[in-house]
Amino acid sequence: MLKKVLESRMKIRFHDCDPFSHLNNSRYMDYIMTARGDQVQEDYGLDIYKMAKEEGLGWVSAQTQIAYMVPAYLMEEVVIQTQLTAFSGRSLSVEALMWNEDKTVLKALVWIRLVHYQLQMQKSHTHSEALMRLFKQVVSPLKPEMDFETRVKDLKAKVSVL
Repeated sequence: MLKKVLESRMKIRFHDCDPFSHLNNSRYMDYIMTARGDQVQEDYGLDIYKMAKEEGLGWVSAQTQIAYMVPAYLMEEVVIQTQLTAFSGRSLSVEALMWNEDKTVLKALVWIRLVHYQLQMQKSHTHSEALMRLFKQVVSPLKPEMDFETRVKDLKAKVSVL
C-alpha cells in the first residue's frame, strides 16, 4: 500500500532568506518542489530527474497558488507534506503544506498544477499507463467544490497559524 501523503524535513538556509531572516517568498516553491521530487523518488521509486534525462519527459508548472500563513525562519526545520489531489491524462494537481517542526503551526499552503511535458518537442505529453496506475493508487482528492480560498479558510479554522 503506497502512502498518499508524503512527508520530509528541510532546514531553512541562510542564502534563501531575506534581511529579516524569513524564508524569501520566492524560495517557498523551491523548497516544496525539491521536497516533492525527493518524496516521489523515495516513496514511489519515481525518479523524475532520470526520467527527464533518459526519456525526455517531465512536468512543468502550469499554475501555482500559495498562501503564506506564518514565516519560516533561518535555520528552522520545517516539515513539508505533499499529496496528489487530482490527475488527468496530461496533468497533475498537487497540494503542499509547510509546517513547523512538530506540525503544530501551518506556515504555507501551496496548490500546483503540473503538465506532463515532452522536453525535446516542447509540448504536453500523455501520461503512460504505468504512471496512470500509480496516480490511481495514490490520489487523495479534495471535495469537488473546494477552491483555494475555501481550503485556506478551512485549514486556518482547523490548525494554528500563529
